[in-house]
Amino acid sequence: MNLPRSSFYYKPEENHLDQLKTEMDLQDHIEATCLEFPYYGCRRVTHQLHRERYQVNHKKVLRLMRENDLLCHIKRRRIKTTNSDHSYPVYPNLTKDLEVCSLNQVWIADITYIRILLAFVYLAVILDAYSRKVVGYAISGSIDTTLTIKALRMAIESRKSEPGCIHHSDQGVQYASHEYVDELRQRGFQISMSRKGNPYDNAFELRAS
Repeated sequence: MNLPRSSFYYKPEENHLDQLKTEMDLQDHIEATCLEFPYYGCRRVTHQLHRERYQVNHKKVLRLMRENDLLCHIKRRRIKTTNSDHSYPVYPNLTKDLEVCSLNQVWIADITYIRILLAFVYLAVILDAYSRKVVGYAISGSIDTTLTIKALRMAIESRKSEPGCIHHSDQGVQYASHEYVDELRQRGFQISMSRKGNPYDNAFELRAS
């Protein structure tokens, strides 16, 4: 037919009104998806649109969601792991300006939390300040003295430390309780605690390298 090969691949361009109509239709579907799944981000919304036979990439979906204030903002709940408001005795910081030069000279104890699907679990860890190795740990759904004692006993079993080792922690009730302190004294530990509300004392393990 004496037509150039490019004619076979020719596709009429959509005019501006057609493009606008297509984008508005896409926007309506995005809004409907966000209403049905209020915690979906742009990628999940994109996957849902793909399941509905919409050919669109996540960047465009992100732009439309941002322009229409459809991005979900999940407020992360911070978990407090240190409760120093108690009547138990506290102890001075024995690690200040201390040069750590051997194993089992100083153990650092702390608690953090791990976010899982529907809740949090708590992790108690004991670190050898010289080797920077975790020598004891315990995980529990409750943040109590039982958690920290399990970590301590695991550390003692794995290292069999000699009396005189410094046990350093914050002033949290889990470490200041009579039960925990009695366990330390029976094993011959020196008890050391960081100052209340002073985050720089807790950075000791970063200096001990």
